[in-house]
Amino acid sequence: MPILLGVLPMFLAFLLDRRLGDPEGAPHPIITFGRWIAWGERRFNQGAHRRLKGALYNGLLVFLVFALGSLLSGMAVFLAFSIVPYLLYIALCFYMLAGRTLEREVKAVFTAADQGLEEGRRQVARIVGRDTSQLSDQEVRKAALETLAENLSDGVIAPMLSWAFLGLPGILSYKMINTQDSMVGYLTSRYRAYGYFSAKLDDLVNLLPARLTMLLMLLASGDLALLTKVWRHGGHHLSPNSGYPEAALAFALGLRFGGPHEYHGELIDKPYIGENDRAILPQDVDDAIGITRRASWMGLVLCLLIRTVVLALLSFVLFVLFCGALAEALAAFD
Repeated sequence: MPILLGVLPMFLAFLLDRRLGDPEGAPHPIITFGRWIAWGERRFNQGAHRRLKGALYNGLLVFLVFALGSLLSGMAVFLAFSIVPYLLYIALCFYMLAGRTLEREVKAVFTAADQGLEEGRRQVARIVGRDTSQLSDQEVRKAALETLAENLSDGVIAPMLSWAFLGLPGILSYKMINTQDSMVGYLTSRYRAYGYFSAKLDDLVNLLPARLTMLLMLLASGDLALLTKVWRHGGHHLSPNSGYPEAALAFALGLRFGGPHEYHGELIDKPYIGENDRAILPQDVDDAIGITRRASWMGLVLCLLIRTVVLALLSFVLFVLFCGALAEALAAFD
């Protein structure tokens, strides 16, 4: 496959995401992922050996979507006479991105909070896993901005980076891992054992994307001088990754994130990130979205370049192997 055709799916998927976001009511692969994960949790998160059962089942799901992605990628390459596999490739990449929808949901939280506290609580409950029933107006807005920062990595940069290195199998596998973490990767008594494997695997695959997202956000904010402070505060987070994009946005906006949160009925004491404990203003959401949007575009360009290099290297290796095989065949005739 020509290199241009190899990088085009993500470029088109990104443009579609920027234009459309997730279509309301349309079938979505992530919903299917969630159903598979929920089925396994109901069946295996009981009795003895929960950690082992969680690792085996959720690991199997990751393997299955990687295999599916490999199959579809192969069809897109070898069935060059048919455009259907290629369009499916683009569609799946599109569904794995969540940039426009994330912006829309976070903006909706601020709009709802402007109308009333209960409206804000209901709206933010759509995008966070914590208990929102007792949140103050400021906590509602803070939760939305934290989610914007964290999910810029999980929903945009990390999927694109996974695709850049591993193609469609990479992006599908990443989203399965990330969805598992969002559903069962909690430190609560219910999920601590069963979701251990999913949480640790998610930590591993996000080590690079989270830190890249931090750098892109600082570049987008025009203040790389904040890097030292952001790096230090990002390391305070209970997660080895989430703190870095959150710290980048907190310092870029001059805010403070973190603090105690209630997840599934249990209080989790998260450290504070950022130094300026000022009130969050309605216009802060526009500044935050501007930063994350610019960071997304920069991430796209970087990932397209990485994918181009990867495909060029693969093409070179295949060419060398072909030449070697051809030389052996000619030598055999001699």
